Amino acid sequence: MKSIKVATIVCALIAGLNAASLHAQSHSIAKSPASAIEVEMIQPGEINLPAEFQVALYENLVQQLKNEGGFSQVYRDGDQNAAKAPDLVILHTTVTGFKKGSEMERNVTTVGGATSITVHCEFTDKEGKTLLERDIDGKVRFFGDNLKATADFAKKAAKITRERFTPDRNDSDSDSGILR
Repeated sequence: MKSIKVATIVCALIAGLNAASLHAQSHSIAKSPASAIEVEMIQPGEINLPAEFQVALYENLVQQLKNEGGFSQVYRDGDQNAAKAPDLVILHTTVTGFKKGSEMERNVTTVGGATSITVHCEFTDKEGKTLLERDIDGKVRFFGDNLKATADFAKKAAKITRERFTPDRNDSDSDSGILR
């Protein structure tokens, strides 16, 4: 009787591990080779975005991609040297949501006054083919300046680019070529 219970538990564990492995394989992250990225200016879209947020978004994004993005070269919008990069990825960004919170309210209550920003990021190759589209949020909920939301966005964007673009692998999404 005891051996039947042990055998049943072992079979259940094996079945669970196989299911988890299949799930992980079906949701694995396809990577595209890229050693360079060009970051276009942040577009405010239809959002009334204060100039300091637009500038901070762009500067924080460029800095985070240089530090954490995994690219050997990060080009700013309009840099003529970007055209020479053979596996260049171009990042197009449009702000799709913005809520300017209150720093004072956050410091007093720690539950209200959150600042949030949502940016639609589209990564393309030189020919304009979409490689990845993603909406990325930046938030500051507790203590800190409202502009910390731009740093939060930049950190998340750099992480996504590091996970999706790498110079040493050449995987592709077999369904559509667009990663979402």
